[in-house]
Amino acid sequence: MFSAISRRVPGLALVVAVSVLAWIAERALTAAVGHPTLEAIVLAILIGAIVRAFWSPPALFAPGIALAAGFLLELAIVLLGFGADLQQFIKAGLPLVASIVGVVVAAIVTGVAIGRALGLSPVHALLVACGNAICGNSAIAALAPVLGAKKDEVASAIAYTAVLGVVVILCLPFLAPAFGLNDYQYGILAGLTVYAVPQVIAAAYPVSLLAGNTATLVKLVRVLLLGPLIVALSLRERNRARRAHKALAETPTHALVQTGFGALVPWFVVGFMIAGAMRSAGAVSTPFVDSARDSARALTVLAMAALGLNVDIHAIRKVGPKVAMTVTASLAVMVTIALVIVRWLPR
Repeated sequence: MFSAISRRVPGLALVVAVSVLAWIAERALTAAVGHPTLEAIVLAILIGAIVRAFWSPPALFAPGIALAAGFLLELAIVLLGFGADLQQFIKAGLPLVASIVGVVVAAIVTGVAIGRALGLSPVHALLVACGNAICGNSAIAALAPVLGAKKDEVASAIAYTAVLGVVVILCLPFLAPAFGLNDYQYGILAGLTVYAVPQVIAAAYPVSLLAGNTATLVKLVRVLLLGPLIVALSLRERNRARRAHKALAETPTHALVQTGFGALVPWFVVGFMIAGAMRSAGAVSTPFVDSARDSARALTVLAMAALGLNVDIHAIRKVGPKVAMTVTASLAVMVTIALVIVRWLPR
């Protein structure tokens, strides 16, 4: 156990150092401008990405960085649940849930169409489209064995979106004033469009607490759609195998069993929902909610620093233009559809 902890110390120390710089930069910018500008959550990503651009951390740092980007982020999401009011989401009801499903389906269909038009293979196009539509790397990793994707297809689907995600984090908040969106509507927009959970947090919470809570909840509903998608694609592959007269044991459907409940419904999604239900039911005190919010913010900054350290800007050169154009075009379609939806939904 001591060995496992010690292996994570170097990476965690680096993450903490980047986070401290982000907090200092946030205060310095606020003092210089006279009002809050970029929050530590965003600055941690930028500083981490800058560090990674000039220095690639050796393998010694990998376990600690992975812990911050993984478990610490998931724990932060659970704590954020104590600040979420599920009653507002319930009031939005079926129209909002239908909108989330609609955006995901539209993103997959258009993503596949764009990818195929640009010359990607059917599997590659579907992998990129599903990752973009649902939950990024997690969706790509879960669907790759189901689709029988090649290693280079998986790598290219993941690489470009990490860098593009940073651009989206910086640019998406400008859409709120441009289209007259309030914080609740902007939260829905961020939750519907941003690629991965940590990027959603970074894009929404600096705008406001309401925007962050709404975006996180919408995004987690998108994450839950990964389960039905894996089932649907597994059944499709099974039917294809039967038509090809192959043995069932040779089809990719075994990936569904291997994936397991934990991947279909991640523990932090369950934790967020439970925490939100407790908050909505009045089972937790206001001081506890405030403490949970502060702890979540601190953990989120650490996770964002780790996310920045994982952003390999040079990886863009390794990604083919077809993949880059597919992801970018698919994102543009998602944002357009989401803007129409948030203007239609009740404020």
